[in-house]
Amino acid sequence: MGICEGRVAIVTGGGRGVGRAYALMLAAQGAKVIVNDLGSSASGVGSDQSPAEEVVEMIRAAGGEAAVNGSDVSDWQGAQAMVAQAVDTFGRLDVLINNAGILRDRMLVNMSEEEWDMVVRVHLKGTFAPLHHAANHWRLEQKAGRPVDARVINTTSHSALFANIGQANYAAAKGGIATLTQLAARELKRYGVTVNAIAPRANTRMTEGLRDYDDEQLERRNPEWIAALVTWLASPESKDVSGRIFEAWGYGYSVIESWQHGPTTEPAKDPADLGPRITEIVRHARNNAGIDRNSWLDP
Repeated sequence: MGICEGRVAIVTGGGRGVGRAYALMLAAQGAKVIVNDLGSSASGVGSDQSPAEEVVEMIRAAGGEAAVNGSDVSDWQGAQAMVAQAVDTFGRLDVLINNAGILRDRMLVNMSEEEWDMVVRVHLKGTFAPLHHAANHWRLEQKAGRPVDARVINTTSHSALFANIGQANYAAAKGGIATLTQLAARELKRYGVTVNAIAPRANTRMTEGLRDYDDEQLERRNPEWIAALVTWLASPESKDVSGRIFEAWGYGYSVIESWQHGPTTEPAKDPADLGPRITEIVRHARNNAGIDRNSWLDP
């Protein structure tokens, strides 16, 4: 018996990378899995069902249950159909893992409108649309008197949390997902749903070539380290954890602390009075956390 025995999960972007690791580990721990993947390139071009089909075949070969879904997660009707497929195929839905994404990296002064819109659509709307439809399903279940013990696990990024240059579109979308996670945790608590987010660090097709890693560093970036935490968050054991954002990789797991109120000064209606006051509170405030100041980065 695994820790997710009998649960039904949707994994978006489940055909490759960390999503593939999530789907396989969930199944190994007893979950039935809808493997969603449009099968596009890392930049969002084209479609190919074979990655999702391969994951489903692997799960079935190991004695598990899984089904392919090829919806575009940012399509409203497609996201609704994906939730309906889970319920129609396996009789219920317990876990939604929003993982699908693309990259169109560029410095903001060179970024096109299309590059901005496409990345924000896939990541931010592609998280909201499945979340919206899953949340409505659980709300109706709860109102019908059927107990709900559900999980949502979204995907943010250290690129957003620590402001990585060259990724204005990606960071903005992932930062929105982090805040959406905290908000959704508060709204959906009444329905028996927890909502958390992962900032994964792994070596996948979306990160390959960024740096040269030795064998030990590559092992620390194995997606299975992240999948273990995601699978635990998907399980009944995590019922008391919600509204949290975790940085996850083979070097460890860290809880990301959200915005906090900092030093404060009295207001003024005359802007000429503000200079010394603002200078003083900025002097006493902690620096923003940044990738260049984050001590939890290996060499």
